[in-house]
Amino acid sequence: MEKIYTSLGLMSGTSMDGIDASIIKSNGEDKYEVILDQYFKYDEEIYKKLVNIKNKINSIKDLEVNSAALADIERKITLFHAYVCKKIISENSNNIDLIGFHGQTILHNADKRISKQLGDAHLLSALLKKKVIYNFRKNDMLNGGQGAPLAPIFHQILVNQNQISLPVCILNIGGIANITIVSSKDFIDLKSYDIGPGNCLLDEWIRKNSKERFDKNGNLAKAGKTDKIILNQAIENFDSIKNNNLSFDVKDFNLNFIRGLSLKDGISTLTDFTATIIYQSIINSINLEKDKELNVLVCGGGRKNLTLLNCIKSKLPFKMKLSLIDDYKINGDFVESQAFAYLAIRSYLNKMISFPKTTNVKKSCSGGVLSENY
Repeated sequence: MEKIYTSLGLMSGTSMDGIDASIIKSNGEDKYEVILDQYFKYDEEIYKKLVNIKNKINSIKDLEVNSAALADIERKITLFHAYVCKKIISENSNNIDLIGFHGQTILHNADKRISKQLGDAHLLSALLKKKVIYNFRKNDMLNGGQGAPLAPIFHQILVNQNQISLPVCILNIGGIANITIVSSKDFIDLKSYDIGPGNCLLDEWIRKNSKERFDKNGNLAKAGKTDKIILNQAIENFDSIKNNNLSFDVKDFNLNFIRGLSLKDGISTLTDFTATIIYQSIINSINLEKDKELNVLVCGGGRKNLTLLNCIKSKLPFKMKLSLIDDYKINGDFVESQAFAYLAIRSYLNKMISFPKTTNVKKSCSGGVLSENY
């Protein structure tokens, strides 16, 4: 009889606003059941400290220079994760076998094989008396991979279990946008990579030029006017720096190209830029037969930006249909946290979590490190 594990996945994305938490039951292979999805907002102190320290970290040297501040915020983040887990465990009748602890990415540089996530897994394990799986990217990068994206294998099981017709493209619009192409039921055929900016430039512009944290529903972008000259130049510049990167960090992009624009015109131009990069990547990554249809299913926070979605839709050819993953009764806010709950199980069982066509790793490998500090 196969073992079914109950795993709690914890994900804090590039918006740095809080934690997505999901409990799933899975055999770590071809079955999963969602038990709980819940969001926990960081308090203002943690949020401001994260934004502040993230702005200071651009290299390994910066990690050393700011080590004291990093240790302080890492402890605060870990204690908050512990609080979240204790609350969930106390209110849930399911016994948790594993905790998938992604942590808060503070620096990711695929070229230099660096990926630093804040979060003390040993402390979390000691506080919870649970097995904690962390550092999911390390083994992939040691084996020549870029350390991201790691969710594709979960996208595969999600598509298979929900009987979504193939081929299908899962478009995740978080701080960074990434796509997964599922063309068969075999993990080895998975194709995935980070596209480039998702919400990161949009959110940064809004934070720097208003009292808000993001452009709700894309309303400001809808009210603005795109500067076509700046847009075309930005797209041309992006194409020249993209190279062979399969993964990105938010620090790979900046707002310099729209300096001087008004709040609304700036966000409109950025939204057009982001939509164009996403559209081009989808087209370039798929060799479809003539008239072959493709569903593009959108998850992540960016799917709530209606102006961004409409902008992408308007560019896609008729044979590509853009829809929300929620239309398949899958909660698009929690795909990543569910994914890391699933990856924790696979890591614990020493099963493969990354593949040559997803992270550019030399050969498929497992990942994730176990902390059992109790």
